[in-house]
Amino acid sequence: MQPEDLELLVTREMPFGKHKGKIIADLPGNYLNWFAREGFPPGEIGRLLALMQEIDHNGLKEILDPLRQRSGH
Repeated sequence: MQPEDLELLVTREMPFGKHKGKIIADLPGNYLNWFAREGFPPGEIGRLLALMQEIDHNGLKEILDPLRQRSGH
């Protein structure tokens, strides 16, 4: 994980799929878990989805709250 990845979670939009356009930090847990089971896509988006799935799975979404306030999301 890169330090800037946390900021990207609250600013980067999902580029495809049924949740296209939704901020990655706002994706539902069951969708993130589906990727964990089926495989994350390659590249940055896959890295961010894997990170968000770990955060969500461990009940740590509140660590993103200060970043959300800074980014306006």
